[in-house]
Amino acid sequence: MLDRGFWQAPCMITYLDPRSQPAATPLPYTARWSAASDGEPIRIGLFANGFPDSVAFLGHIEAALSPLLPAGTVFVHRNKGNASAVATSEQIHELAEQSDAVVAAYGH
Repeated sequence: MLDRGFWQAPCMITYLDPRSQPAATPLPYTARWSAASDGEPIRIGLFANGFPDSVAFLGHIEAALSPLLPAGTVFVHRNKGNASAVATSEQIHELAEQSDAVVAAYGH
């Protein structure tokens, strides 16, 4: 009991664990595209959402991915420019056409 002078109240704190067991069986990730077997370089799109530091963050992503990917991999950088706006159809279409895979990122 917590003594507050003029009245007493029980002091109980219950901590709940918010984690639960997954409802679905986890599936392993498998690439939906194959590494360029036709001799063309792999093109990875890096799409910044316009928040401050999103471009810099994707620069770090490129630096981390580069040693893991085949030599000659090309990184296609794009910046949505306005974090408050939805990416336009043109931005999405352009990046999809120029990339084999895309990493979208945010910054703050």
